[in-house]
Amino acid sequence: MYIDSHCHLDRLDLSLHDNNLDNVIAAATKAQVTEMLCVSVTLKDFPSMLEKTKHYDNVMLTCGAHPLNQEGAINPEELNKLAQHDKVIAIGETGLDYFYAPETKALQLDSFKKHIGVAKALNKPLIIHTRDAQQDTLNMLRQEGADSVGGILHCFTESWEMAEQAIDLGFYISFSGIVTFKNAKALREVAALVPEDKFLIETDAPYLAPVPHRGKENQPAYVVEVAKHLASIRGQSVQSIAEQSTDNFNRLFKRNG
Repeated sequence: MYIDSHCHLDRLDLSLHDNNLDNVIAAATKAQVTEMLCVSVTLKDFPSMLEKTKHYDNVMLTCGAHPLNQEGAINPEELNKLAQHDKVIAIGETGLDYFYAPETKALQLDSFKKHIGVAKALNKPLIIHTRDAQQDTLNMLRQEGADSVGGILHCFTESWEMAEQAIDLGFYISFSGIVTFKNAKALREVAALVPEDKFLIETDAPYLAPVPHRGKENQPAYVVEVAKHLASIRGQSVQSIAEQSTDNFNRLFKRNG
């Protein structure tokens, strides 16, 4: 079985699925994707995301504001309140993205710091987006004591040196469909090096559909393709990738106490 450790079910184009999220969940189940982590990107949209997904026992949620969504300063009290819902097992998506929005660096840093504070207060792991901000991301994790809660560097596309330092801080490295892309040679080299007890797999659906589905909208069922490519890269069976990534997810989130 597989776990999609990062998707945005509330952002799928349901017209492609007979306007019914049940069909997306059923397709995932058919592909042996037994659980999904649906990730929040704005506090404003969190209640809607919760409403759409609360009926699925195999869908867990996060709460947070993506670093590219900095229309207003994050309210840590509001984040803390929303994130106390039983279905919320992590804080984020937070982090830093200097590739697309270097002009909001100060806002991103402030938001990232506040997310870490709430994660520590609620003892929930962090879901981190980082792009072209390696040193600032690592500095923030160290300065704010994020190692006490750990988390995931999702849709990882950075260097082995960054991955190694994040792993040393107790974080997991999650690989998306990007690892299947022809031009992702450097990322595949990182994927080969990450210890077996420190990697996860994800779709980031509806974005970044893996080969052979490139050009289509992504969905949780396609995480199997990520696992297949990772198995090839690491010289392991697909079954071992599925089992190890599932064990890693369950170890990080400790849902069974």
